Amino acid sequence: MAAIVVGIFLLVGTSAQAFETTAKYAILIDQQTGRVLLEKEADIAMAPASMSKLMTILMLYERLADGSLAMDDTFPVSEKAWRMGGSKMFVGVNTRVPVKDLLRGIIVQSGNDACIVVAEGLASSETAFAEQMTTRGTEIGLQNSTFANATGWPHPEQRMSTRDLSKVALQLIEKFPQYYPIFSEKTFTYNGIRQGNRNPLLYRYDGADGLKTGHTEESGYGLVSSAVRKGRRLILVVNGLGSVKQRSRESERLLDWGFREFGNYDLFRAGDKVVDAAVWLGAEGRVPLVIENDMTLTLARKARKKMKVSIELIEPVPAPIKKGQEVGQIVIRAPETDEIRVPLLAGGDVAQLGLFGRLGAAFSYLAWGAPSK
Repeated sequence: MAAIVVGIFLLVGTSAQAFETTAKYAILIDQQTGRVLLEKEADIAMAPASMSKLMTILMLYERLADGSLAMDDTFPVSEKAWRMGGSKMFVGVNTRVPVKDLLRGIIVQSGNDACIVVAEGLASSETAFAEQMTTRGTEIGLQNSTFANATGWPHPEQRMSTRDLSKVALQLIEKFPQYYPIFSEKTFTYNGIRQGNRNPLLYRYDGADGLKTGHTEESGYGLVSSAVRKGRRLILVVNGLGSVKQRSRESERLLDWGFREFGNYDLFRAGDKVVDAAVWLGAEGRVPLVIENDMTLTLARKARKKMKVSIELIEPVPAPIKKGQEVGQIVIRAPETDEIRVPLLAGGDVAQLGLFGRLGAAFSYLAWGAPSK
């Protein structure tokens, strides 16, 4: 028995590409496959400004989803929250505000006061809530994030990377589809004050539906954005830009590039037969090989015809074989692309022949060789 290669297929994957951006920090990700299309200083712990409010929103969404909090529940407004500077929802001191309004106050109006109301409502103090944010961030895989407040207000310990911000965005989109549409709301009125959503792409970019802007003197101008075209969603995080106009134009340019230059291609579906493998001394002569999950990868359109995958396995496969047992691998290799290996699993059980059956099969193999495919 020896390792063999069976069949050649078009590759449907790629690695991050070289593409210039004026952003100091950036990452562009295909949501379906998780492929990073572009990254620049993506793991640097930077000042995230109001983009870190996404973590505050995530903490709130999780409480709503687990039933420990309801949209109609109310939180009291402390003097600290009322006095908070920067962008505001304009809550009234010593009033109570429904969660559904606080969410829009944070998402649409970027209200620092609303963030403090939520922090104090969920954890008694903003400091305690920030500690919970850091702990929860670690639990969901944030590797370069620490939180000192719920707002993104300048602080040396308020830090996130663009990769971590993209992870939070993915959580908000994928785990909370019932709440995510709030990010696309363009206006919200509270206390008689109507404010527009600060995300510029909602007004000018086809398919944009989230997420959050940010700006401080230290951070520059940043944006966590997401857009969907023809069923394909991209998530972009940029920071360190020099102006509101530059933030908007660079985000549009990078999203355009991602949609234009890359596509998603289906190779196999979960459970579909990829190939049959010969079986050694089994009750069946062949066993179908399948993959566990759908195989959809992102590929630069111009490189599609140049990239290939092969199937590697050792034949014949000795019986007994259990359904789900790894038998081989789909191997993806291409220039400037990390090798990808996807397990090939037995699609069914194959029992081992009895003693006399094994002797007969072994004799037949020695006399005539392996059965033809």
